[in-house]
Amino acid sequence: MESKTENVETAHLAEPSVFLMDSYIEATKEFKSEGLYPELDLEDRAKNFPSYIEELKLHRTAPPEGLVPMTFFWLVNNNEYIGRVSVRHELNENLLRAGGHIGYDIRPSKRRLGYGKRILELALIEAKKLGIHKVLVTCDSTNIASRKIIESNGGVFENEMSLEEGLPNKLRFWISLT
Repeated sequence: MESKTENVETAHLAEPSVFLMDSYIEATKEFKSEGLYPELDLEDRAKNFPSYIEELKLHRTAPPEGLVPMTFFWLVNNNEYIGRVSVRHELNENLLRAGGHIGYDIRPSKRRLGYGKRILELALIEAKKLGIHKVLVTCDSTNIASRKIIESNGGVFENEMSLEEGLPNKLRFWISLT
C-alpha cells in the first residue's frame, strides 16, 4: 500500500479501457481476497477483456434486460485503476429501494485515503450532465465509511429500508444537484 499522502485530487474518471487491464485485474484480486465477486472468473475476464470493456459501454444505450441505462467509469490516478462507479440514468423499482443512481467500489488497498469521497464527487458531476437533479445514493447500514462519504457529498438521510432476511438494511440518501 502506498503512502497515505497520495494526491487524491489528481484522480479522475475515465472510460473503462484495455490499457488498464493489469491494474484492474490486480484490484479485482484484492476484492476477491475480501470475499467479494466470488462468481467472477479472473482468468476468463483477462482473456476476454476487450469484450468486457465493450459490454460495459453497451450499458449506456442497450442495457441487458431488467437493467436501466447506465454509464460506467473507472477512477484512475497515475495510470492506476483505483475503483469503479456506475451512474444510472434512471431508477426502476429495485434501484429506488436499494441501489440508487450511483454505485461505487474502491479497491481495498486504496481505501481510507479519500478516494471514496472523490469518486462520488466526480460521479455527481456526471449525473448532473445527464440531467439528473436529485440523486439517490444508498449504502449498507453497516458501512459507516460509505455513509460518511455520502454525507460529505451533501447526502441528506431519508430512511432505512430492510431487504431480505440476513442482508444488512439499506440507508437511503438524496443529494440535490441544483
